[in-house]
Amino acid sequence: MQHKTRIALTAIGILGLSLTAQAQDGERYIVLASTTSTDNSGLFDAILPTFTEATGIEVRVVAVGTGQAFEIARRGDADSLLVHDTAGEERFVEEGYGTERADVMYNDFVIIGPDGDPAGISEAETVAEAMRLIAEAEAAFASRGDDSGTHRAEQRLWEAAGVEPGGAWYRELGSGMGPTLNTAAGMNAYVMSDRATWVAFENPRELTLLFEGDEALFNQYGSLLIDPERHPHLKHDLAEQWHGWLLSAEGQQAIAGFTVNGQALFFPNAHSD
Repeated sequence: MQHKTRIALTAIGILGLSLTAQAQDGERYIVLASTTSTDNSGLFDAILPTFTEATGIEVRVVAVGTGQAFEIARRGDADSLLVHDTAGEERFVEEGYGTERADVMYNDFVIIGPDGDPAGISEAETVAEAMRLIAEAEAAFASRGDDSGTHRAEQRLWEAAGVEPGGAWYRELGSGMGPTLNTAAGMNAYVMSDRATWVAFENPRELTLLFEGDEALFNQYGSLLIDPERHPHLKHDLAEQWHGWLLSAEGQQAIAGFTVNGQALFFPNAHSD
């Protein structure tokens, strides 16, 4: 069930929302461009009411792939960013679109597949070996194919494995994490997922978690502030309060307290360096 603080926005509606935000600048809300993984997992439903109660600021989430979230922010159509592609985040700041980036939380990626494990990846010692086994077996693999943080990480893993995926076995879907898991379940295919979305996923059918634990599967999330000189119309003061709350003891505790079926899905690590 969607919480009232979250709204579903199409790409067509994003610009309209931005213009509305300019016209109603006095309203205490921000538009946050974030990922489908944070949204699908239920994290925002859990933590946004706490933030709003503490500050009076509503957060309206645009849940898209990380690549698209960057583009929304570059256009000035979001007040803040919470995504998971550290290299892309640092580049966003270096290019002058952001003024600050900070670690907020982490979890990990996992490789899901058919219970029978036709490629035998559960016996692999590294994720690179697991990816090679899938490719060698030409076992069906469902890729998000949407330039999300998860898709970018998947591409790095194929590269590390020395594999250039393609052919009938490799399906690029161009969809979010939840729909990709649904498609993988229907195809009985291998798929890479962030752990949070997988744990919250309610329609696994014959899919099961087959590989986890490699350091290469580490998944860091970062919060970014957008440069006020580049986009002066945005609600930078309210975005700074959101950013600061995420990094505060209260925000970090709220993230740590979010569980699904008794399992923590995100682990706060602000100021861990």
